[in-house]
Amino acid sequence: MTQSHTRISKAVIPAAGLGTRFLPATKATPKEMLPVVDKPAIQYVVEEAVAAGLSDVLMITGRNKRPLEDHFDRNYELESALTRKGDAERLQKVQESSDLATMHYVRQGDPRGLGHAVLCAAPHVGDQPFAVLLGDDLIDPRDPLLARMVEIQEREGGSVVALMEVAPEQIHMYGCAAVEPTADGDVVRVTGLVEKPDRADAPSSLAIIGRYVLDPAVFGILRRTEPGRGGEIQLTDALQLLAEDEKIGGPVHGVVFKGRRYDTGDRSDYLRTIVRLACEREDLGPDFRTWLRSYVTEEM
Repeated sequence: MTQSHTRISKAVIPAAGLGTRFLPATKATPKEMLPVVDKPAIQYVVEEAVAAGLSDVLMITGRNKRPLEDHFDRNYELESALTRKGDAERLQKVQESSDLATMHYVRQGDPRGLGHAVLCAAPHVGDQPFAVLLGDDLIDPRDPLLARMVEIQEREGGSVVALMEVAPEQIHMYGCAAVEPTADGDVVRVTGLVEKPDRADAPSSLAIIGRYVLDPAVFGILRRTEPGRGGEIQLTDALQLLAEDEKIGGPVHGVVFKGRRYDTGDRSDYLRTIVRLACEREDLGPDFRTWLRSYVTEEM
């Protein structure tokens, strides 16, 4: 059994998707760079990893994803111009992204699913447990999900997935977990996983959302995993094997998340996310909420 209780320091962010749900906006702009208020979605994800103590970030990219690298790099011309203007506030915002974490990049090349994207991280991760954060899911920083997952992995070993209860009519959109309770109210033992099951076949209403803390044993399984649903190598299939036999790489636990999650991969939820976060901003919220109330009252 490959149980490791080494302090986790590495995060992997798959970001090679084409973003077809947001065309034509994503024809030339990576979907991860779409702004959520005034900050690209991907920056929220990197900030979450750093807040959980994971300062070494590997991004799995693809063609036309160069703006991701540029965003987390220094922009000396812009910084110089802001310095000359004495605009310290905007200068600080520009430098935030380049100072966040130690960033690394590798191209997926042939996009063959989430499992394949995770496998691309093997040379960088090595034999240490690591986190995977999907860029479409934004977790509110006031509800620290990833830190809790890291805590459970370091205590129990194996792998940990994030779970969230969804309506039965939505379960076919997610991977779904069969679970057993544990002594921790927010933690379950995962006994099985099914990728996007029909409603009648779903073992529970607990859906996998885009956060994982994985034992490196998953790499060996992914190398042997045949393409599954959609002709892609599914991470869920590899986790199913880990859940069936903990001798391979330790048990699989789930943290049941009841906090605030924003799905920026869906156009409607993306718009709702912007409205919610803008309303909560001290600099934008008061005026924006006033306008929004007026708009809803007068126009709707």
